[in-house]
Amino acid sequence: MSFRIPTALATLGLLLIAASPASAQEMKMVKGQPTWDGRTLNEWIKDLSAPAPYTRHSAAYAIAEFGPKGAPAVPALIKNLEDDQPTVRYSSALALGDIGPTAKDAVEPLKKLLDDRNEDVAAIARKSLKKITGETIE
Repeated sequence: MSFRIPTALATLGLLLIAASPASAQEMKMVKGQPTWDGRTLNEWIKDLSAPAPYTRHSAAYAIAEFGPKGAPAVPALIKNLEDDQPTVRYSSALALGDIGPTAKDAVEPLKKLLDDRNEDVAAIARKSLKKITGETIE
């Protein structure tokens, strides 16, 4: 008698296995600076002010991977909370939450996003505020 794993479960399992170690292996230090995907934190911070929204959006997601080590990006991420593009506002809010309590300067700007016209942006602002302050925001 053989046991068969449903295709969807097998695929999910492979995705989880493939995704998990990547995060842990990507973070390295180069000349005293943390890197992600072969680029330093400072390079990602510069991309937060790039002309292309996709570049700003991608940079914020990359900075989120740094966690608390991404704290030097807080001022640029706060600035991007006012971006015209909801994807940039969303990813910037997400990154601030992943940076955590050291992103306390972002509390007031994130509170402004609670009424964002994009529901996803408002929701991630709420989650990020909880990660930064430890308080549930209604």
